[in-house]
Amino acid sequence: MIAFVVAVFVAVYVGMALGRWPGLGLDRTGIALIGAIGLGLGGAVDAAGALAAIDFPTLFVLFGLMILSARFAESGFYDWCVARIAAARAGPLTLLAMTVAVAGALSAVLANDVVVFAMTPLLCLGLRARGLDPRPFLIALAGAANAGSAATVIGNPQNILIGQTGRLDFFAFLLACGPPAVAGLAAVHLTVAAVWRGRWTLAERRDPPPPPRIDRPELAWAGAATLALLVLFATPLPQAEAVLVIGGLMLLSRNLATRRILGLVDWSLLVLFAGLFVVTAAFSATGLPGAAVAWLGARGMPVDDPLVLSALALLGSNSVGNVPAVVLFLKVVPDAGAGLLYALALLSTLAGNLLLVGSLANLIVVERAAAVGVRLSLRTHAACGVPMTLASMAVAVLWLVGLGYLPWR
Repeated sequence: MIAFVVAVFVAVYVGMALGRWPGLGLDRTGIALIGAIGLGLGGAVDAAGALAAIDFPTLFVLFGLMILSARFAESGFYDWCVARIAAARAGPLTLLAMTVAVAGALSAVLANDVVVFAMTPLLCLGLRARGLDPRPFLIALAGAANAGSAATVIGNPQNILIGQTGRLDFFAFLLACGPPAVAGLAAVHLTVAAVWRGRWTLAERRDPPPPPRIDRPELAWAGAATLALLVLFATPLPQAEAVLVIGGLMLLSRNLATRRILGLVDWSLLVLFAGLFVVTAAFSATGLPGAAVAWLGARGMPVDDPLVLSALALLGSNSVGNVPAVVLFLKVVPDAGAGLLYALALLSTLAGNLLLVGSLANLIVVERAAAVGVRLSLRTHAACGVPMTLASMAVAVLWLVGLGYLPWR
């Protein structure tokens, strides 16, 4: 049975790295789901074991935040933010700083994937209307969304999982991860500004997009809900329950049907999490992950070593993806303390900026930009992604070690 579980685990994580199984149209979600089904049919897990493996509080937090983000999107808030950036009477460097600041701030509170999904098309159209090349701003948008999301326990899916696993306090997490996340935003801006210096403009201009309309009552309702959520985080109420309360309130609308709001939820991501929970739980039960951790520790490479953890974050985030990598890590190291969890959240998120495949936010930017005629290649992104990632991770490691969250060996 161990050989069967290992075979399924390897097949699933190879699929995570490739993005699909060759010759099939399955994406990462389908691969994780088939892996979980296969383990069930093969007798490696039963129905009770599968349910026990799924971290439902994490899924509840993701679900509630997706509903909240959907209400912001429906209000036109994201479009309004982009329009203000593109129309600002400022030079490229200031526009770049505005892109980084807005994307980073929004991603710290709302799901970073939703932020870049909403902002990318209009940012491309607005900048081209001014005769500016959208590509450096798109790199900054994705980089800032990733770096900004590292600041809070609800900024991205892997942080939500880490926070639920370790029962981490929202504000303690912010104090631990917020400063290096801000440093990461600075690294994004400085790197893109240096790499693209003198190459901001295009030879042609295009018609600007129509000005967006903003639904002020809808925005006020979503904004009030966000403030209420932050207040609830300061109470003893569990985070999952707090987010579900707000998510339920966000379903109350005079204009938006429940079907439309739920249609904006990323159900695929929720299924991906559920499938990976089952697959990694079965693999962890074999005892092999624990043996691997012990083997590394015996050779002077414990997982809480800053350099080892950084290398694992870079490798995991830019191969299988930061979400699958974090799911696996938490199963391999189930007794991780708060300091190691802070480090895992920071480093796995910042590592996602290295390559285009490093995070879902990067891929969303590429796909949404291509839909409006802007192509961002792997090489073009890497010219900024590699230095910004290494710089931001170096600052994060120094911060984590300096404050005692990680030991220095």
